[in-house]
Amino acid sequence: MLLKGLYGIGSSGGYISASRLLPDPRGYSGQNIYVRGVVKNRSLKLSPGITSFVLKDENDENLKIHVNYAGNLPSDLVEGRQAITSGAMVSESTFEADKIVTGCPSKYTE
Repeated sequence: MLLKGLYGIGSSGGYISASRLLPDPRGYSGQNIYVRGVVKNRSLKLSPGITSFVLKDENDENLKIHVNYAGNLPSDLVEGRQAITSGAMVSESTFEADKIVTGCPSKYTE
């Protein structure tokens, strides 16, 4: 069961991993989805107005999604930690996030 009440992220649609998303990213085009993965080490880039990083699949580190985000970052967004992003695919491997939630993985599912 998914935890209800993650601040800013709904639980009704579930979370999609890179291994589920990348075989058919166009199948999710135009949809607001929630993508779950681990922020890849040495991928977090902070630039004026935009943050980018790579979200890798928890089970296959070769499956990666490039994430761009223009909002306020959670204070605990760090490389090597799990994150859930809300937003939309804008290309075959790039995700435009409008929300990011980080935290202990046990809080997301039971």
